[in-house]
Amino acid sequence: MDILALITYAIVASFTPGPNNIISMTHAGNQGFRSTFPFISGVAGGCFLIMILCSYFNLALYQYIPKITPLLNGFGFIYMLYLAFIILKKNTSTEREDMSEQRKHFSFWSGFTLQLMNPKVIVYGLTALSVFVLPHTQAQQQFLLYSILLTLIGISANLSWALGGHLLQPFLLKHERAFHICMSLLLICTAISLIK
Repeated sequence: MDILALITYAIVASFTPGPNNIISMTHAGNQGFRSTFPFISGVAGGCFLIMILCSYFNLALYQYIPKITPLLNGFGFIYMLYLAFIILKKNTSTEREDMSEQRKHFSFWSGFTLQLMNPKVIVYGLTALSVFVLPHTQAQQQFLLYSILLTLIGISANLSWALGGHLLQPFLLKHERAFHICMSLLLICTAISLIK
């Protein structure tokens, strides 16, 4: 197996803009780097679950993927529009939302749920495991190890985007409204790409 090819694919797929990365960056820019940990933990849990499911059910999923893709895309579209709306309606620094309200939108379960409806993660798992892993091994220990590896690479992307949001916080706060509009538009574009 070409592990370098798998890692390269995983890095490119994980570090490109997507809902997880955009939300992590936005939230870290507004509330600080540490405040993203519950959301990113949820993303990690959901991503790991998806990787395990992709490992064990890859062949069966390929058989049914054409049938469930529109449903997944529909749920993903609605959820990403909801997230875009939450970011867009965010109050400016003079009128901050209550912190408990913030935590609800960027909680562990919010990140976890996003993964279950995020076609990018599902396609990421299906592709990485079917192309790079399953042709070479079907050992359960290998499935677990590669699922952990793919999840860690994905989470490193979320943490990097969140750190970028935190480091750019003064700039982001100065241009907060424009930044929220841009991030919401990126999420809307991502959502639209699901239903094309």
